[in-house]
Amino acid sequence: MTSKNKDEKYMDLDECVISALKLILDSKLPKMPTISWKRPLIVGSGNAAVTGKILFEEYDAVFADESNYKSKLKSIRQIDGAIIISASGGKHSPLIAKEIKKRKLPNILFTNNENAIAKEYSDKTLVFPKNIEPYTYNTSTYLSMIFSGSDENAKSLITHLKSSVRKKITKKIGNYDAYFFIIPDEFENARDMFLTKFDELFGSRVIGRVFTVDEAMHAKTLVPNPMELFIGLGVDNKVFGSPKNRINFALPKKVGYGGIIAEGYYIIGHIQKQKPQYFKENIEKYTRQVSKMFGQDIEPIVR
Repeated sequence: MTSKNKDEKYMDLDECVISALKLILDSKLPKMPTISWKRPLIVGSGNAAVTGKILFEEYDAVFADESNYKSKLKSIRQIDGAIIISASGGKHSPLIAKEIKKRKLPNILFTNNENAIAKEYSDKTLVFPKNIEPYTYNTSTYLSMIFSGSDENAKSLITHLKSSVRKKITKKIGNYDAYFFIIPDEFENARDMFLTKFDELFGSRVIGRVFTVDEAMHAKTLVPNPMELFIGLGVDNKVFGSPKNRINFALPKKVGYGGIIAEGYYIIGHIQKQKPQYFKENIEKYTRQVSKMFGQDIEPIVR
């Protein structure tokens, strides 16, 4: 397969963002359930775990991932129900769901897969819409869950991204070795979302750092790097980085987690466009390896 064909087969992240927002516009999203449990366990892997923190941040919940959910279940006896979040409903989620069912805890599965393996062990399943996307992107999957729990306007967000955000992205945004995102304190949970995208798209080839305004004040810029671009996302940064290494992007007036994540992904997607195609050149080999790890058939394109 030639590099040109790879580019045609695997969309860049910014394109997936626009497609995801259009899907959300055209879909009837499941209604967020009313949770009566006093101390629910909210569990998922990677950005699924972060999605759980966003959706249930106002609850007195126990947040866990694939590494620590058993210890949470063992040590916190007040847990009286569980939400399992998994786009695929496979990989670690069937093991998690099986353990929760064994403990006779009521549970709900949030997934984007009608045929999720974890569905077998769940009391109730909410299936959210998804697009066909490259493996790991999970753009439409988690955005559809987040938008289901918010009153944000996907249509106005598309307009905002294609107009004001796109106009500020220069042809030199890919010229840096490192990127320092500064986000508003109230969107702290978006931090891990962006860091995960840098890991998936660039590995150790490009450094991505993300901090809230208050976090950035604590020695994050002690060692300067002339090849680091400081990106204010909903923050008018006039402090961090040299003036020539700063660019600030406004957020829509009525914005929640869906908007800031979509905008951050959109910007990262344009960085991806201007960098060597690390993701596209390695995704097929990687999915062969990870299929063996999980004992499940994982394709480079998730349908």
